[in-house]
Amino acid sequence: MILAQFLHSYRSECYLISSRTFIWQMIKEAVENSPNVKVSYQEIKDYIFRTYGDINEGTINAQIIVCTVNQPSRIHYPENKKPRISKTKYDFLYTVGRGQVVIYNPEEHGVWEITHSNFGKLVVRQQLDEGSIDSQIEMHTETTEDFLFPFEAQLRDFIVQNLSSININCMMLKLFVDENLRDGVEYPTEVGPIDILCVDQNGDFIVFELKLGKGPDRAIGQIARYMGWVKKNIAADKEVKGIIVAKEVDNKLKYAASVVPGISLYEYQIKFLIQHIDLE
Repeated sequence: MILAQFLHSYRSECYLISSRTFIWQMIKEAVENSPNVKVSYQEIKDYIFRTYGDINEGTINAQIIVCTVNQPSRIHYPENKKPRISKTKYDFLYTVGRGQVVIYNPEEHGVWEITHSNFGKLVVRQQLDEGSIDSQIEMHTETTEDFLFPFEAQLRDFIVQNLSSININCMMLKLFVDENLRDGVEYPTEVGPIDILCVDQNGDFIVFELKLGKGPDRAIGQIARYMGWVKKNIAADKEVKGIIVAKEVDNKLKYAASVVPGISLYEYQIKFLIQHIDLE
């Protein structure tokens, strides 16, 4: 009952501000009425504040992401939880740079879609023929005796899909979900997107930073920025811990992590086996 009330409250705030105007409509109106082809998030918000009054800034940011066809994070919102070609009312923006969007034009920007990856997770991608996809995967696959994920997103999705079986300090983890129902996969922050943001059984925050191959020692600075942002903005009195997952952890990374409290290092290893099955 409480969850249902919360979902209703979210949808009321995100979608319906008056009896006629939804936030996505406000955003579209702001972009279409801008004298500039490229419109910043701040310009959109300024227009909405002037025209409609005090609208929650975080909700506007979330709805811009929802309506941007090439924004990978859009799949983490309720409007985009099913595969589709980008031609619905929520598919009218195209990002052209950090914090800037234009009106989406399929003839100029290509046809974008929400679809399932090989791991069964929703992803945002431009429509390609099968040959192009296969070639892209082949280019990014490194040769190794163990299985190595072709893309960082596949490693991320595999971890998220198996999160219930991962224990950190004997604690079960679950994805963080914020007040806008935005989950912790590629979680947006002012200092960059967090690969995976989780909470443990105590409510403490776990920040994942993923590296396909060897984890560089500069990853310490990167994850420390994310941890600092989480601590300042959403953690309140909860602890914030960091985890770097890489195919290989070298001594440089170990030395760097040893003097930074709250950061742990993990290596991933996956074996791929094809086994003959007798027909009798």
